Amino acid sequence: MAPVLIDQVKKAYGSTAVLHGVSIDIADGEFVVLVGPSGCGKSTLLRTIAGLENITGGRMMIGNRVINDVPPKERDIAMVFQNYALYPHMTVGANMGFSLKLRRVPKSETEARVKRAAEILDLSHLLERFPRQLSGGQRQRVAMGRAIVRDPQVFLFDEPLSNLDAKLRVQMRTEIKELHQRLKTTTVYVTHDQIEAMTMADKIVVMHDGVVEQIGAPLDLYDRPANQFVAGFIGSPSMNFIKGKIERDGFKADSGIVLPMKTAPESEIGRSAVYGIRPEHFRAREGGLAMEVAVVEPTGSETLVIMRSSGEEMTCVFRERVLPKPGQIIEVQPDTDLVHLFDMKSGQRLHFS
Repeated sequence: MAPVLIDQVKKAYGSTAVLHGVSIDIADGEFVVLVGPSGCGKSTLLRTIAGLENITGGRMMIGNRVINDVPPKERDIAMVFQNYALYPHMTVGANMGFSLKLRRVPKSETEARVKRAAEILDLSHLLERFPRQLSGGQRQRVAMGRAIVRDPQVFLFDEPLSNLDAKLRVQMRTEIKELHQRLKTTTVYVTHDQIEAMTMADKIVVMHDGVVEQIGAPLDLYDRPANQFVAGFIGSPSMNFIKGKIERDGFKADSGIVLPMKTAPESEIGRSAVYGIRPEHFRAREGGLAMEVAVVEPTGSETLVIMRSSGEEMTCVFRERVLPKPGQIIEVQPDTDLVHLFDMKSGQRLHFS
């Protein structure tokens, strides 16, 4: 185990900059998730930690050693890829122990490490099978086992669950989290799925266009997003955003509807802003905002309702059993304690609300 320091790291391909001075401090034993939309630079950053890409500026450390110019095989990391990357002609046991064989680790020690990893991942009964005889989830566990036997200082995961079906992804999320709790190895995990990030991470790094938008614990990012991008990316369904102005009697949207909010300082009255409210922070309540139901999506545990009023569209999630009909008018009330306001130009969250 070892801490990882990413200090003002830059990466460019010719004149095209991909990472713009990224800085992240990862503590020893921490599970950190890099999350963001496609093309934000998260996989590139992971590959620079692995040494598969050279950085063009900044400093990177594992433990107390600067690794800018250290070859991948000498960085003491293990990487789990999206596509498993198993050797089809080798058994599960041979796949898991192959890296140790290349390092000329004694056979007895290799077998002991493979056995231990197989027990951790419930693969002991599959050691003599070939990858073609395994399910997708089993193949991913073999790839994880191959990483475990190396006993690295840092685990790197590059979207390892994206090829699995929805039910298996949930199961594998749990298995990876349990694995980390058992081994306590520093882990950097890349995903575009913010649900994976929220459920697995000790700390989330939200990236966008090669920069870090915010770093924090999952619930910190959910409750206190630094800006409109983070607010819209973290949380599912996404936060509702309404453009308008801050007024004395509430927030007046450009469409004319007035939304409730806590009293703003006098200096902010008339300021253009974006009103943000999460779908789950509405309540069906008489005297609230009258809206017309457009779409109803019951899921069992909750009901998602898309509603419109004066040209504004908002998504609400009700955990009580609410089953309105399309075209019906219902009254909803946002929780003013959970309203967010963002600067119209910069997108930064305003902290007086």
